[in-house]
Amino acid sequence: MAKNVPPVEIEVDDHTVRVSNPDKVFFSARGETKLDLVRYYLAVGPGALRGVRERPTVLKRYPDGAQGPFFYQKRVPDSHPDWIETVTVSFPSGRTVAELCPVDVAHILWAVNLGCLDLNPWPIRRSDVDHPDELRIDLDPQPEVPFDAVRVTALEARLVLDDHHMAGFPKTSGSRGMHVNVPIEPRWGFTDVRRAALALAREIERRMPDIATSAWWKEKRGPRVFIDYNQNARDRTVASAYSVRANAEARVSCPLEWDEVLDADPGDLTIATVPARFAERGDPAEGIDDHRYDLSPLLELAERDQAEGLGDAPWPPHFAKQRGEPRRVAPSRARPGPD
Repeated sequence: MAKNVPPVEIEVDDHTVRVSNPDKVFFSARGETKLDLVRYYLAVGPGALRGVRERPTVLKRYPDGAQGPFFYQKRVPDSHPDWIETVTVSFPSGRTVAELCPVDVAHILWAVNLGCLDLNPWPIRRSDVDHPDELRIDLDPQPEVPFDAVRVTALEARLVLDDHHMAGFPKTSGSRGMHVNVPIEPRWGFTDVRRAALALAREIERRMPDIATSAWWKEKRGPRVFIDYNQNARDRTVASAYSVRANAEARVSCPLEWDEVLDADPGDLTIATVPARFAERGDPAEGIDDHRYDLSPLLELAERDQAEGLGDAPWPPHFAKQRGEPRRVAPSRARPGPD
């Protein structure tokens, strides 16, 4: 007969967060529980908050733990504490919802109690929901591609950013890839930021065509690292810094120093190891909000690409057809005819 373990109450940021089913096993490799996950986020709280502070954040809920089914909940549940803050965002369809807007660690722990393992914020702040302040480079290795290829692609992305007078903050994805977050001035809309991300992806591909690709269609990617430029479109989110991912080992999307990238092993960065790392070394992404970069150099690169015949690339399927977008059909299935 299963034990009926009472809820645990956590006091943080002048709020009380109630953790139900604290003994439920969420990660099978070492048997970590929901309460272990809560304690992890307490330990890395300043870093985790830095990744989501005042950003609309999607609830990605795993009620039965990392290896169970999950669902996305964009609207904050009606039954939430009166101290929970929200921000209203609009989607490509025109629909609007009030999403979670974390302002302290208590908000993160409240989401964790709902079964959220990772945090999925928009690249905007509640003060300006139409102009991103972050460009996100998402490096997604295709099947059988070794992590070494991801490492060298991240380092090439750093060089491209440097050539365009920008800097980024790398982190493991907590899965098979890496992310590089680039703080930008909130002067451009989602369409321009995506356009800049596409230009950056194509430039990396030109420099290392055997390793990296910007090809949207899987059949054209080959055994390379896909640079997912579409993660910068409106309503697209990626796991934030210090997010715990849905795998048995409870791997963490962990910020790195650039000199760590070549030796980083995602399997070493879990909820069992990252709190001590955070306590001893601090947060490599601590300075991410200290300076924001001008996006103009990447937009000028996009203009040069267009002048040389490289127009837009496919958008995600839930977007309406965009002006200048090529046919949104896999090349092997395309029929002759105009776009």
